[in-house]
Amino acid sequence: MEMAPVQTNQPRETFGNQVRRAVFWRSGSQIAGQIIQWSATFMVIRLLSPRDYGLMAMTQVVMVLLTMLNGAGLASGLVQRADVTRRQIAQVFGMMLLLNMGLATLQFLIAPVIAAYYHQPLVSLMLRVQVLMYLFTPFSAVPYALRAREMDFRKQSIVNISSSIASAATALGGALCGWGVWALVLAPIAFFASRALGMAIAVRWLIMPRFDFRGAGGLARYGALMTIGSLFWFIESQADIFIAGRSFSAHELGIYSTSLFLTQIFVSKFVPPLNEVAFSAYARLQHDADAFPRAFARAARLILIAAMPFYLGLAVTTGPMVDVVLGPQWAPAIPVVHLLAFAMPFMTLQVLFAPACEARGRPGIPIRNSAAGAVILTGGFLIGVQFGPEGLAWAWIAAYPLFLIFSATQSLPAIGLAPAMLFREILPPVMAAIAMALAVSIADRLLPPIAPMARLVALIAIGATIYGAWLALFARDAVREFRSIVHRRPLHEAPRDQPTR
Repeated sequence: MEMAPVQTNQPRETFGNQVRRAVFWRSGSQIAGQIIQWSATFMVIRLLSPRDYGLMAMTQVVMVLLTMLNGAGLASGLVQRADVTRRQIAQVFGMMLLLNMGLATLQFLIAPVIAAYYHQPLVSLMLRVQVLMYLFTPFSAVPYALRAREMDFRKQSIVNISSSIASAATALGGALCGWGVWALVLAPIAFFASRALGMAIAVRWLIMPRFDFRGAGGLARYGALMTIGSLFWFIESQADIFIAGRSFSAHELGIYSTSLFLTQIFVSKFVPPLNEVAFSAYARLQHDADAFPRAFARAARLILIAAMPFYLGLAVTTGPMVDVVLGPQWAPAIPVVHLLAFAMPFMTLQVLFAPACEARGRPGIPIRNSAAGAVILTGGFLIGVQFGPEGLAWAWIAAYPLFLIFSATQSLPAIGLAPAMLFREILPPVMAAIAMALAVSIADRLLPPIAPMARLVALIAIGATIYGAWLALFARDAVREFRSIVHRRPLHEAPRDQPTR
C-alpha cells in the first residue's frame, strides 16, 4: 500500500529570503569547514612530500570514478521530485546500500590492477583501505537529501563542520606522527564516518531500507541519467591525473596535483554547496519562465564577484603565495599554479549550467556537455602531458574555453537566458578583476625585495582596494546585491518585465 507523500514544511518567509537563509547556512558552513580543513591541509603539505600527494592522486582517480556510481543521483531525485513517499525513501536507501557494497567489493578486487598500471605497489593497499568510505555514504546521503528538499541546511551545516574537524585532526595528527601518505588516506575516512553518524543523529534517521524496488522506476531513471553524466564528468576531471600518473614520477604528479588543488579551491570547495542550494531553488522555480533565467544570471554574477579576484589574484601573486602557503620545497609548482589560475574562471562558469538544466528537467543537456568536455579536455591532456606539468596546465588554458562555449550553446536555451544578458551580468566582476590584476602586477614590480609574507600581504591589500573601488564605481547594483546576501538582508526580485531572451 502506497504511503502518503512526505510533506515539505514551508516557512513563513519569501522565497528569496528562504534561498538567502539556505545560502547563509550552506556556504557559511562550507567556509567554516574549509577554514578548518585548509589550516590542517597546508600544515600537512609542509610535513609531507610531493611523492605522498602523487600516490594519493593515483588512488583518487579510482575513488572518484566509483563514487560517481554510488547512487548520489538517486538522492538528488528525492530533492527534484515534487512529492515523495516514505516507501520511495526506503527504496532509495536500499538501492544505495546495495550499490555501495558492490563498489567496495569491486575496488578491493581491482586494487592490484590499478597499482600495476601506475607501477606503484603501495597503491593497492591504499585502495583497499579506502573502501570503508563507500560503506558510510548511504547513511549520510539520504537524510541529507531530505533536509535539502526543505532548503533547511542548518543541521547539515553543523554536521559538516564537525566532520571537517574530525578529518583535519586525523590528517594533522597522522602527519605529525610520521604516518606519511597514510595521514592522507585516513583523513577522508574519518570525515565520511563522522558525517554519517552526525547526519543520523541530527535528523533522527529511523527509516529502514527497502529492497523491493517496484514503483521506483522514475527515481531510478533520474539517478541513472545523473550517473551517466557523472561518468563523463569523471573523464573530463580525472583524465589528466590518469594520463599523467603513468608518464610522470610520483614526485612530478604530486607537484601537478597539488597545484591543481590550490587553483581549484574556490570552484571545488565553494561552488558545489552554492550549486546545491541553487538546485533546490531552481527546482522550485522550474515552471516560472521569467524568474528562472533571472535567478541563474544573478547567481552567476554573485559567484564570479567572489571567484574572479581569487583566480586572477592567485595568477599575479603565485610566487609569494606558493612560498608562504606550501613552503619552499614546492617551488616547482609556481609556474603550474600561475598557468592553471587563468583557466579556472572558465571552469567556474561552466559548472553552473548543470544544476539549472537538471532542475528544468533536462538532465540530458549536462550529459551532452560532459561528453563533449571529456573529448575536448582528454585530447588536450594527451598533447600537454608530453611537455610535463606545465604542458598539462597549458592544455587547461587551451581546452576549457572551448568546453565552456559548447556548454553555453547547449544550456542557455534550456535555461531561457540570452547569451548577451549573461555576458552583461558577469562583465562587471570580470573587468574589476582584470583591473585588479594589472595593478597588482605593476605593484609587484615596483616593490623592493622583501620577505614573501610581507610581499603577499602588501599585494593582497593593493588588489582588494583596487577591486573594491572598481566595483563601487562601475557595478554598484552588483555590490548592493552581494551585500544583501552577506548581511542577510531581504532580497528584492528584479522587475517582472526585465527581458530574458
